[in-house]
Amino acid sequence: MPIIESTYKPPFFFKKGFVSTVYSGLVRKVSLKQERERITLNDGDFLDLDWSFSKEKSNKLIILLHGLEGHAQRPYVTGTAKLFNDHGIDAVCVNFRGCSGEDNLKYYSYHSGATQDLETVINDTILNKNYSEIYLKGISLGANIILKYLGEREVVPQEVKSAIAISVPCYLYGSAKELHTFKNILFHDRFKRHLVNRLKIKQKNFTKELSTEDIDSIKTLFDFDTIYTSKAHGFKDALDYYEQCSSLQFLPNIKVPTLIINALNDSFLSPECYPVKEAKQNPNLYLEMPNFGGHVGFIDKGNVYYNEKRALEFVKNH
Repeated sequence: MPIIESTYKPPFFFKKGFVSTVYSGLVRKVSLKQERERITLNDGDFLDLDWSFSKEKSNKLIILLHGLEGHAQRPYVTGTAKLFNDHGIDAVCVNFRGCSGEDNLKYYSYHSGATQDLETVINDTILNKNYSEIYLKGISLGANIILKYLGEREVVPQEVKSAIAISVPCYLYGSAKELHTFKNILFHDRFKRHLVNRLKIKQKNFTKELSTEDIDSIKTLFDFDTIYTSKAHGFKDALDYYEQCSSLQFLPNIKVPTLIINALNDSFLSPECYPVKEAKQNPNLYLEMPNFGGHVGFIDKGNVYYNEKRALEFVKNH
């Protein structure tokens, strides 16, 4: 599809990508009542799903995926859930393995290309719940998972009607390089600290797989992907992981109407993360590139973010 001209105009103070990113990640608050459901996976592990519902019984559901080291109470997912609930659509916010406040049972956990758990949630929902329309929305890492899920399968369940991907690092190696630049050092170090702390918890149950020396050697996110992500999930190394899991290569095969919103001032994204050619060649792919918004920082009036309004518009029109 032709590239969508964005109408997003943030308040003046939030035109800087760094400011909008930090405010949205650390300051924003959203109040939402959620009900937790734990599902057991085929490998014996578990996923915690946090549900919220519209006032009236609904046959429509949005499945929301968070970003790196996020969880289902982060405002960037609960904001969408609340807005959709207010418009008659139920929401389920997925906690990736190990992200719900309790470490998962396996040595492996989640990563940017782990689509199997999303597939399980979708299939479980279709089998056990009464929804005839399902929408998908992912943020950052979660957005990459959704795009890969949609593009790597020949057949997607007919109940899945549309998808939205926000601030998506669809070329993982390029995004990884950006995160290692000086401009992103605060974000890089924060992510690394959270990941290493979780790895220390996991090590208590997996001392054979992971040594203290391994953990102490992690100085960068690339180190983390080399020492843990790639080895735990069956990749040769970090570069192999980035190459196999980047959703960019799967975009031409997407058959479900899908909206990508990537801000041009998102410091996490490399030039390859703006898939103009792929959007122009795939009638199901809609690409919107606002000048502002940073990384998941599309601040707007009334504590309802621009990307959340656009997501609601998109599912209603597709």
